[in-house]
Amino acid sequence: MTQDYAEKLYQTCYMRVFSFVMTLTGDRLQAEEITQETFFRAISRQSSFRGESDEVTWLCAIAKNLFLDEKRRQTRREPVSEDLPDPARGPEPAAVDRDSSFRIHLALHALPEPYREVFELRVFGELSFREIGMIFAKTENWARVTYHRARLRLQERMNEE
Repeated sequence: MTQDYAEKLYQTCYMRVFSFVMTLTGDRLQAEEITQETFFRAISRQSSFRGESDEVTWLCAIAKNLFLDEKRRQTRREPVSEDLPDPARGPEPAAVDRDSSFRIHLALHALPEPYREVFELRVFGELSFREIGMIFAKTENWARVTYHRARLRLQERMNEE
């Protein structure tokens, strides 16, 4: 990969990859680190790009794998800590927000693959159906149908509770 091409790739794709990683991590510093590592790996291992998908899709797949690797490392070395509610808000709103958020995450976690991942890529990653299809090596229509089925299953689980 030439230096000019690498710079162009970085300039044109950085914000989209960073935004995707930011939705996965929720932490700006970690998102920046993963995004930089993504471009480092992509540039140093350009031969792994087969051209079957868009470059952004390829970069997001690398970033997703780096994120998952980092999550595995974190769970092995760090105990989970409980976040304390904000005392300025009072206990009741914080408890309601936390309970609602927890229920949504439980329902989302209970979704089988690939529904959960397609839903997360679409909602949190803000990827198009075409890009999601490329990540899974499927069609855009497959991604669209899978996302809508995931949404229906998520709504059903939320209504059951």
